[in-house]
Amino acid sequence: MGDDLKADEGREAGQGRRWRSAVALTAALVLALATSAAATAATKPSATTGGAKSVTYDTATLGGSVNPQGSATSYYFQYGPTKAYGGQSAIGSAGAGVKGVAVAVPIAGLQPLTIYHYRLVAVNASGTALGSDHTFQTTKVPLSLAILASPNPVTFGGPVVIQGTLSGTNSAGRSVILQGNPWPFTVGFQNIGNPELTNAAGGFSFTLLGAAVSEQFRVVTSTNPPVISPVASENVAVRVVSHIARTRRHGYARVYGTVTPAENGAQVGVLRITHGHGVLAGGTVLRAHGTSASSFSRVVRVHKGVYRVLVRIVNVGQVSAYGQPLLIR
Repeated sequence: MGDDLKADEGREAGQGRRWRSAVALTAALVLALATSAAATAATKPSATTGGAKSVTYDTATLGGSVNPQGSATSYYFQYGPTKAYGGQSAIGSAGAGVKGVAVAVPIAGLQPLTIYHYRLVAVNASGTALGSDHTFQTTKVPLSLAILASPNPVTFGGPVVIQGTLSGTNSAGRSVILQGNPWPFTVGFQNIGNPELTNAAGGFSFTLLGAAVSEQFRVVTSTNPPVISPVASENVAVRVVSHIARTRRHGYARVYGTVTPAENGAQVGVLRITHGHGVLAGGTVLRAHGTSASSFSRVVRVHKGVYRVLVRIVNVGQVSAYGQPLLIR
């Protein structure tokens, strides 16, 4: 019986040791898990949303600060017209340091005069950090002008149309004025006629009758400061009226006509059009034909085909021009 009692006591002692070992193991596991959780919490990044800079009507640069907390960390910005955002910037790297890193990302494709919400987001293996919501407002689109003068060149005495578009925010219903600087372009730009209002799309059009000399045009807004268009140069070509008549001499014809305005002494060439190119058949110079025009006449050897007169103008308010095609049958 004594031996049995000792055996029972031994079994109880063994169970006690095993229980104490299990308790110790459980405590170690709990400590390890707590230590791991603490380590995980320590490596989660932090994100601080900063200000928006270089804001235009369609772009901005968003800034902030990211602390990687010792783990490799990436970042990006969420942005949009509401706190739901909807847009995301390019992704950048903040490294794996333990100090705050200044970050900045440019964004584009924005709408003018619009309030945008944005926030910085930092991500690493331990989790995601969200910066606070900030806002910025895009600017208006600056006004700009583009114009075109047509036809170019215009025949002497013909109409010229200067049309264009005022682009930018609030471009509709703006007052614009046409200015001109006639040849020899030494007077400077002066207002022409009355101002016009741009239409709903910012468009406008000026029509000038009776073009006399080549001229430079531009359009100016009534805004303060004014917006000035690039210069559009309009050339005025002399008006050439030409005719052809048979002569008594076989194989020859008389080419004659008038040129307006008067350009006495200017060279005249009679060209036979061959395969799209002009071959000189004869020439002469302009002579006085009243006070407002010059005339020409020249007998040239001809063949069947098309002829044209070229009047060459140099260093005056008009430019060279061709007469209408003349057919020899």
